[in-house]
Parts: sequence; structure tokens; C-alpha cells
Amino acid sequence: MAALRAVGGYEVLGALGRGDDLGGAAAGADLVVIATPDAAVAPTAEAIAPSASTVVAHLSGSLGLDVLAPHPRRAGLHPLVPLPDPETGAARLASGASFAVAGDPLVRSVVLALGGRVVAVDDSSRGAYHAAATIAANHVVALLGQVERVAAQAGLPLGAFSGLVRAAVDDTMALGPGLALTGPAARGDWETIARHRAFLATMADGRAELEAYDTMVGLARRLVEDPGRLVEDPGPVMAAPDAVKDAA
Repeated sequence: MAALRAVGGYEVLGALGRGDDLGGAAAGADLVVIATPDAAVAPTAEAIAPSASTVVAHLSGSLGLDVLAPHPRRAGLHPLVPLPDPETGAARLASGASFAVAGDPLVRSVVLALGGRVVAVDDSSRGAYHAAATIAANHVVALLGQVERVAAQAGLPLGAFSGLVRAAVDDTMALGPGLALTGPAARGDWETIARHRAFLATMADGRAELEAYDTMVGLARRLVEDPGRLVEDPGPVMAAPDAVKDAA
């Protein structure tokens, strides 16, 4: 709401919360946005009296439009940016972000008013879309949590690796994952990987750290072994030791 209020062109009404009467929420409104956890979307939609002139939209990335029954005009509007707090969220929503949209075309005009990019995702593709979004955001954060733990063993903060992380992401977006991949897994340098594994095994909860590392080595090797990956000369690639192959 704060983002729409800031860009202008929309009259933004007050928010309703737990305990409020939702029955008349659609009266006199062009758009009602349900911004609840996924499990609460359907019961919230049911509590709102339908209006033929009002679009009822949810912000869920994983849900289809069926949860908005019985409203005749339904839409999905999912921002592809993290929203950790209201101020940061409002700024990011108006920063040219992508939005996954479905249903009534009114939500497309909302995205364009925010200066955003429209990505159409229908109900049949929601599972794949939201899984990808979760991996892109939450799993990357979890992986950086491992970076922080391992870096601390060398007396370094996570911030020391920020340039490396940003460059890797920039390269991936510019070149694609296959061409952006560097490092020992890309080269088939199993001796270096073995040294990494030997160290990780000494950490607190070393088994979990090893499992995460081996999984990522396996994913890196999938990129290397992809027949569609174009490289000039990857150099000699040795077979993976059984311990790493089994874990990855």
C-alpha cells in the first residue's frame, strides 16, 4: 500500500486486520488485496462479500486463483523481491521489480504504475514458479549462512565475501550458470575438494556441513556435465572419488 501511495494515481484505503469485519471490504473498491499467509487466503476471501466490479487479488506465489472463490474477478500478484520490513518493501516494490501476475488484467496496470515488470504465471505453472523463487531467495540465504559459519573459522566476516558473491551472481545473469561456474568442482579438482571436506568434518555439526557442501558439489558437476554447456577448454577433469559421488 505504501508503494502505491508513493507513486500516486491510486487512492489507497486503510488496511483491515484480524478481528475486523471483512464483509464490506470490496464495497466501493476497484481492488482488494489479500496479504495474509497462504493458509488464510481462502477463508479471508470467503469472508468478503463479492462485488461484480471489484478485483480480489492475493499476493501468494504458490496459490492459484481457485482460492479466491466466489469472487467473479480474481487475480494473483506476487512480487519477486524480498520484503523484510515495510520501509524496505515499499522501496523495492517501486524499484522496477518483477511481479508474477495471473487473472484479471487490472493487476497488470498496478505493476506498470509501480514501474515494475510483468511476468505471466498461470495456475498450472505455480508449483514450478514458486519453487524456483524459493530456491533463488531462501536457499541462497541459507547457503550464505554456511559461508558465514565456515568463514568464521578463518576469522573472517561474511562481508569479506560480498564482492565475490555479487560478481558470481552478476556473471550468472550475464553468461548463464554453466559459463559462470568456476572453482574446483568446475575443474574436477578433487584433491582440493577433499581438503575442503576434511576441514568441514572438523566443524561443529560437521556431518551437516559436509552434506550441504557435497550437495552443492553435485549440483556444480551437473552444470559441468551438461552437454549444452559451452566452454573453451575446461582442462583435465578427473573422475569423482566414490565418497564425493555418493554424497553428491
